Amino acid sequence: MLLVPLLLGVAASLPNAWQLVLAGAALTGYLTSTTLQAWSRARRPPGYRSPIVVYGAIFAVLGLVLAAAFPSLLLALIVVVPTAIIVFRGAQPGTRRDLANSFVQVAQVLVLVPAAAYVSGEVDIEPIVAYTAVAAVYLVGTVLVVRSVLRERGNSSFAALSAGFHAIATMLALMLLPAGYALLGAGLTARAIALPIVQRRRASGAHPLRPIQVGTVEIVASIAVVVVSFAVPI
Repeated sequence: MLLVPLLLGVAASLPNAWQLVLAGAALTGYLTSTTLQAWSRARRPPGYRSPIVVYGAIFAVLGLVLAAAFPSLLLALIVVVPTAIIVFRGAQPGTRRDLANSFVQVAQVLVLVPAAAYVSGEVDIEPIVAYTAVAAVYLVGTVLVVRSVLRERGNSSFAALSAGFHAIATMLALMLLPAGYALLGAGLTARAIALPIVQRRRASGAHPLRPIQVGTVEIVASIAVVVVSFAVPI
């Protein structure tokens, strides 16, 4: 969820050393956030304090450096702050992490596409908007696919929703984007259809579909999205 929007931001612009600083800030911000969520869910044990301080301090330093060099990046706080509050509230003890919370996290990381393009010095609105849309569709689709075989496993209606979303996205890509994106969409749709089928067939056997296997499929899908984004400019 971090690398895809970051790299698509690079694809929308040019590689630049500042994007590495942004990547460091994004990574330490993510680690700070996830550790805070784990700390909250575990009812605030003291063992979490040291990593929170370390990750938070590095994030603060990198964030200040970026803000000093690119003050307009502070506009990202309009999205980041409210979504962070929602995500943290969803991490309270006894709170179920629902679909809306996952979509909020997607919205949060999507700011990395324009941010990565902006710090490169090459700001062209049209490709930035296009690559942000590609990242958004892919990440929303990933949430649906993963949820269809984990939290919503066995739910045929949810699996159909996931497959339908990907099919519509593929048709839109066929109409609006170069052919490579329609082929990419077709591949992602096939994986959205296939994974729930595989999950159902293996559910009662000795080798059920495991989260690490689902994650491996998503790594391959992420690589495909990034490769197409660089190989087929929008």
